[in-house]
Parts: sequence; structure tokens; C-alpha cells
Amino acid sequence: MTNSNSQENLQNYDASKIEVLEGLDPVRKRPGMYIGSTGPRGLHHLIQEIVDNSVDEALIGACDRIIVTIHEDNSVSIEDNGRGMPVDNHPKLDIPAVEVIFTVLHAGGKFGGGGYKVAGGLHGVGASVVNALSSWLTVTVWHEGKVHQIRFEEGAAVDRLKVIGETDKRGTLVSFKPDPTIFTETIKFDAEIVADRLKELAFLNKGLYIEFNDERPEEHVKEVFCYKGGIKEFVESINANKNDLHPTFYVERSRDEVEVEISIQYTDAYSETILTYANNIPTHEGGTHELGFKNALTRAVNDYARRFNLIKENESNLSGDDVREGITAILSIRLKEPQFDGQTKTKLGNTEVRGIVEGITYDNITTFFEENPSISRKIIDKAILSARARDAARKARELTRRKSALEVSALPGKLADCTARDPAVSELYMVEGDSAGGSAKMGRNRHFQAILPLRGKIINVEKARLDKVLNQDEIRTIITAIGTGISDDFDIEKARYHKIIIMTDADVDGSHIRTLLLTFFYRYMQPLIKAGYIYIAQPPLYSIRRGRRQLYAYSDAERDRILEELGPRPAPNVQRYKGLGEMNAEQLWETTMNPENRTFLQVSLESAARAEEMFTTLMGDKVEPRRNFILKYAKDFRNVDI
Repeated sequence: MTNSNSQENLQNYDASKIEVLEGLDPVRKRPGMYIGSTGPRGLHHLIQEIVDNSVDEALIGACDRIIVTIHEDNSVSIEDNGRGMPVDNHPKLDIPAVEVIFTVLHAGGKFGGGGYKVAGGLHGVGASVVNALSSWLTVTVWHEGKVHQIRFEEGAAVDRLKVIGETDKRGTLVSFKPDPTIFTETIKFDAEIVADRLKELAFLNKGLYIEFNDERPEEHVKEVFCYKGGIKEFVESINANKNDLHPTFYVERSRDEVEVEISIQYTDAYSETILTYANNIPTHEGGTHELGFKNALTRAVNDYARRFNLIKENESNLSGDDVREGITAILSIRLKEPQFDGQTKTKLGNTEVRGIVEGITYDNITTFFEENPSISRKIIDKAILSARARDAARKARELTRRKSALEVSALPGKLADCTARDPAVSELYMVEGDSAGGSAKMGRNRHFQAILPLRGKIINVEKARLDKVLNQDEIRTIITAIGTGISDDFDIEKARYHKIIIMTDADVDGSHIRTLLLTFFYRYMQPLIKAGYIYIAQPPLYSIRRGRRQLYAYSDAERDRILEELGPRPAPNVQRYKGLGEMNAEQLWETTMNPENRTFLQVSLESAARAEEMFTTLMGDKVEPRRNFILKYAKDFRNVDI
């Protein structure tokens, strides 16, 4: 049955109903298509796009200095001493080329091969997208003795390019302020996120000087990043708080117009850290270059071990996981036409790269082993120990697998599962203690909320091999409940819940349990973090009651505001919650589990190198780095019960 409006729509559907978005309108209308989201991640992507253009100048040897500044009004400027963007008129569009770069999608010097040998911003949308999503943007170009400047507002040029002075400088300065009507969540940049990416770029481009300034009063930071050792120093930085087994291996080779840089150092740790890049872009999902590297490393170790009878004839080859135990490796390649999966560029697809990287890796690792037999023996002995532990872990791992989604009996007995079978709507609360677990079970919505009480603290996986990790009942319970398997058996498609919520007490023990769980997820179920499935519950710190009225405060500031609003008489009763168990089922639901009221922190992985450093510092063997970290940040912590 149709109404009159729908009949009219059917009859009048013609060409006039087709909306054509011109210029940068598509970007402003659908920003998520170009920068992923309009949240904090998309906001920081704006800086990355402009900085990447400056780094591309460095890749061709035209620039050796980049200065990034966050100003007091939260605008940003990026200055380089490159060639300066072209200011002459574009032959087809008859407007200055710099205006074309910032107003026309898919326009740039990276398509025909004439402007850049290699580059990261291959889609030609970076500068124009930043312009489209900014309240205002100005470009200043120092070129051939003159200072040129142009200004844009909401993506459109408001002043034509003009000469505003003379100079002996060379380069480009781009300043912009994110549009708050687009980035409605926040337009405040996180200095740590910006600094981490700039530091990473400095490591990847040896000798490049990158300066970061934050002029906001509450921040006021100046940092300089410049590393003559490049990715060799990068590896050593990641391993600074670990016990290394040998001096850092480094090789730089070029083959068939593909430049390959590799740096490796083994430590006595049990986890592997391999970071890969293509044209300075982090390839978090790996790709052909990473596959070639891993294959070559495994083959080189096994060939050497066989040649010197370190593996017996009747023994199987060492697996890739065994060979990579304890490795920290950086692989950085540069090529003319990288093929990425989409604009997000997280996986490299060039088939020819695999063979090139594999050949360079195998040849140079083999030479390194032959020239350093004592180091080779250490690495192979460690891999053999890993292989033995892997066999023991395989047996323990069998206990954590669910044979079928229908075999509910295979689930842990302590798990109070939800009735929903759609992972997209299902939630798993990992709750500290039986008392809080009991309240959570009674207070939950049984349809979509599952409760898994945890007794005590799980093992610190940073200090144990997988076989020992899987010997702990609590770990096996967690793995079985989630359903994905772990490590090389991990399959995210088998996740039984798309929200896994860590809910612990707001005290020192609760923080420690949360950190142990996050370390486990980071080391053995990292794709859950990358998929955005891991959350931290935010239970209230205070209950404020006056008569029949009860309010909750999640911070000291909120408590003070509520008390001020209530007034002094009669004096309200203020209770500081020491643990989740102090709340009854109704309170726990109302404050922490009800989707209408609750607050979650979603766990994300912005910088793999930073995460590796953090987990090693907090959970590793060395005490001094942990002590220094505590001394540095102790003043920033609140609501910690000693």
C-alpha cells in the first residue's frame, strides 16, 4: 500500500533528483570516506596528510627540515624547506597550481612520475581533504625569492594567490584550523599522538630534522627528532628496556627500483615485534613485503641450523613463530607505485615486492649468520626452546577450543552466557571477583550481556612462554569464552562477542588486573584491540545520597559539582566506592552496565612502537625503566588508593 507522497516520488524521479557534489563538497558531506572518521583519529589524520607531503619532499632529497606547531587556538602549521609548492598557473585549469592542489581532488605531483620518485600520498586527496575539513587554511610558499600566499575558508579560496614579500627562504608553510562543525567530538589535538608519529617518521628517514612545538598553555612542549642511524636506532629504541642478545643487524639494498631497509635485534623476550612500512606509511596489516621477510628469515635460520646439525635429521623444521620469538624488526621499503588496500593504506599488495624483499633478506641474514656464529647459535637455541614449548602449548591449547558453536557444554562453567547468538550485539563483562560477578549476573540484561567472573590475577604473559601461559586456568577460561583461539590459531570471525569489557575495582589491585588483561590481549589477541572490541568499564567513584535521591560521580570534579548544586543542608551522604562488590545489582546496572547511562573507554592501538615500549616498561623484567616511568607520571594520577 502506498501513500500520495510515495506515488509522487515514483512519478517525479528524473534527472533533477540526482545531486551532483562539485569541488570539495563530497568531502564535507561524507568526511568519513576520506579520513576514516570525524573522531580523534580522523582529526589527527589531517596533520598526517600535510606532514606526509613534506616528508615526500625529503624522500627526493629536497627537504631536510620539518617544523610542526600546534598553536594556542588549536590551529596547526607545518613548515618545510623543500622546493616550495608550484605557484605558476596550471596549464589546463588556468589557476595557480597551489590552488589546484588544495581544491581539486586527485590532483598532485605523484601521478605521472615527474614530481616524485616515491611518495606516500598517492591518491592526491590529502591536501584538498584537509582544506575541505578546515574552517580556514592558508598556504605560504617561499619560491624564487618571493613570498606567495593564499587563503581558503571551508575549502574555497577567499583570496587569490598573491605575492606578499621577498625572501631568501625556500619551502612551504601550511596552516589550518579543523572545522568544529565537522569534528563535533573534539578539535583538540593530542600532543602525544602527534609527537609519536613525528618520531616514527624521523626514525624512518635518517638524518631528517623534525621539530614539534605545542604552544598551548597547558602543554607547552618542544621536541626535536633526528636520528642519523634511522631504523637501526628505531629498533634499539624499542629494545631499550629489554635484554638484547646481540648488536643490531642492519642492511640497506636496492633491487629493481625498490629500496629495502631492514634492521633486526633479538632479545630474551618471548614475544615478537615486527613493524613494516611502505613509503613511510605503517602497514599494520602487513602485505607482500612482510610475507617475503618472514619467509626468508625462517628459511635462513633453518638452512643454517641444518647445515651445522643444530637440528637433527629426524626433527621437524623450526616454524616461523619459533624463529621470530624475541625478535624486534623494522622493515621499510620505498617503491614507485605501491598498491594499498584502500585509502587507509594498511596492507601492501604489490606482488613483485615479495620476491625482492625475500631475496635481500635471505642473502644478508645468511651472510650475517656465517660471519657471527655465536650470535647465530643464540638465536637458534632460543628458537629450539620455543619449539619445545610450542608442542606443550599445543596440548594445553586444545583445552581452550570449542569444537562447535552448538556445544554449550564446552563453555566454562563460571561463564554466565547471554541468550543472543549474534556476536555484533553480544557483550562479555570480565569482572573482578565473585562478589561483583554475582551482582553483575543479577543486574545484567541476560539477552545480550554475558558475565565472566575472574578470581585473582592472571599470569604476567610478558614474562612467560605460551606453554606456561596456557597452564593457568583463568587464561584458558578467557580464551574459551571469547572463542577466537590465540596467537597463530587466532580467528576473529569466531569471536563470540564484539564488546569485551574489562570491569575492575577503582583501586591499585583493580588497575593491576586491568593491565595484566590488556597485556594478554595485546600479546595474544591483538586483532581484538585493532577491531575495537576491547573496552574498559567506568564505574562511579562516589555515591551521593540525600533522602531518597541518589546521584553518582565518576570523578572528584563531578562529586564537587554535585555537592555544590545540592547545597550544604541537609548534608548529603557521600560514599567512596572501594570496589564493585559494594554496589548491589540494581546500582551496578544503573551506573555501569545500562547502555543508556554507562561510559566505556574503547582500547585502541594508535602506535605499535609506543604500545610495545609501554608494555615492556610496565610489565617487563627491568625495574629501573618502570621506576622512572612511575616517578615521571605519578603526579598525574588521581583516585589511587594506597
